[in-house]
Amino acid sequence: MRLLLLGGTVFLGRHVIDAALARGHTVTMLNRGRHGAGLFPDVERLIGDRDGDMSALRGRDFDAVIDCSAFNPAQIERSLAALDTGTPHVVFVSSISAHASFPPHQVFDESAPLAPGHDGYGPLKARAEEALTRALPERHAIVRPGLIVGPHDPTGRFTYWPMRIARGGEVLAPGRPERPVQVIDARDLAVFCLTLAESRIRGTFNAVGPPLTMAALLDACQRTAPDSNARLSWKPDAMLQVLGVAPWTGLPLWLPEDDPTFGGMLLGDASRAVAAGLSTRPIDDTVADTLAWARAPREPGWDDSKLVATLPPSREAEILAGPKPAMDPASITTT
Repeated sequence: MRLLLLGGTVFLGRHVIDAALARGHTVTMLNRGRHGAGLFPDVERLIGDRDGDMSALRGRDFDAVIDCSAFNPAQIERSLAALDTGTPHVVFVSSISAHASFPPHQVFDESAPLAPGHDGYGPLKARAEEALTRALPERHAIVRPGLIVGPHDPTGRFTYWPMRIARGGEVLAPGRPERPVQVIDARDLAVFCLTLAESRIRGTFNAVGPPLTMAALLDACQRTAPDSNARLSWKPDAMLQVLGVAPWTGLPLWLPEDDPTFGGMLLGDASRAVAAGLSTRPIDDTVADTLAWARAPREPGWDDSKLVATLPPSREAEILAGPKPAMDPASITTT
């Protein structure tokens, strides 16, 4: 298969290329050329800008396109217009954020309403989906992943937990131990996207991992770092909110369960994706590989601009220590 990958040098795209090469496909990638100059030296690289010049695609033929980088409808339309020899089957990586909301304690599937408007990440992903559907009603698949995790993650969100448990000591653990969470390993997502492209599978798919609890995730982190003396200290949602801990970023994978807009965001139904070929590896493998990558030296040109501001160790220690007792005025002496 002659595969065009839009993106390909930072996170998900590089795993797609790895999987495609392993399956014997001929790969061409198009990106701005700003990252990963030394990656995949035997893969054809075209320079293009989703917000500008896409002329490098003129006159080129491909069997399928996997789009890992479009964030708005204009980028979808510009890419399709540049494929003047005819647009093949397109797999577009959208996001569960394209949904309008995630009511607390409710499992959602692909039929959940899309976010309205044209402002922000989720609404623009939704409009990009609609642009693709209008242009290629019979030749596309839309993939909506949840939190993508694993080696080469530029955000540091999931990476926080294997690294924090490995560091040891008392660990601030958010919410209920039984609180459900979901992640998708980038390598499993990459293989799923490739499967959709190879088989020309159509439709929309929530690409999320099987449900597990936050306790199970942190247990996996502890098994991966058996020499760590980490001790979990669970704090309820209400306490973390009062203390101003940022959901999702301050403590990754933590969302207050009763939040009216995002409380159910980690309750996606992936049954359609599983039926179409999505397979996920054990969480212990994802944790172990992420920790090994996080401990290794960064490759030349690594871009840390997408790192999220997770809870600093000093602030974590303050929260774990609890409020300082008020001083009894009677104990104050003067001279």
